[in-house]
Amino acid sequence: MRLANAHVRIVLATLFAALVLVSVAFSLDLWSKPGQVRQLPLVDVEFLKTETWRRSYADLVKANADLSDFDCYTCHEEGKKQELKFDAKDQLVIPDEHSDIVMGHGTHGRNNNCFNCHNDANLLRLQPRDGRELKFEQSTLLCGSCHGPTYRDWEAGAHGRTSGYWNRTKEGLERGPSDGPFKKQDCVNCHNPHAPKFPGRKPAPPPNHLRDPRGGSEPPPPAP
Repeated sequence: MRLANAHVRIVLATLFAALVLVSVAFSLDLWSKPGQVRQLPLVDVEFLKTETWRRSYADLVKANADLSDFDCYTCHEEGKKQELKFDAKDQLVIPDEHSDIVMGHGTHGRNNNCFNCHNDANLLRLQPRDGRELKFEQSTLLCGSCHGPTYRDWEAGAHGRTSGYWNRTKEGLERGPSDGPFKKQDCVNCHNPHAPKFPGRKPAPPPNHLRDPRGGSEPPPPAP
């Protein structure tokens, strides 16, 4: 009987020691492989900016910025009708004073004419197709006079960029607790009026996965 009890105590002591060793091994994480810490690249601060890549004339007016570049009569003689020059291929000849302007309004070249948009009798005004005179800060109305469907999409919020509140205070109604103002960006906040094709932009990086999305414990290899 004593021999049996001694055998039981030995077995229990062995099991207890084994459990202690296993617990210590788990706490020290002896079976895991050393993890490879992947350096996550920092996001370029350019992707964190919220402003548009161009500033409209209306933005410059609100910011009380220098508008001397828009004062055509600093160089042109007021009251004198301006004349354009064309080369042998009927392409507009850009004066040296406006060498920074690249004309590219459409693929056919017929819109590369200053006075399709500018008023030749008053260089401080724009002229849409319906004969109105518009100020520089009303340039979106000028764009809409030719690009009707796009202008309707812009008005509805399907084209361009709108910033502000989703819930907008409706005219004639009291402002609700979640209502607020909003701002629609002008066409020229994104498009260069002389060459409206929107330039390509580098895409922002995707989200970083701390672990392999396929289910493994190892982090995925860094993106090339």
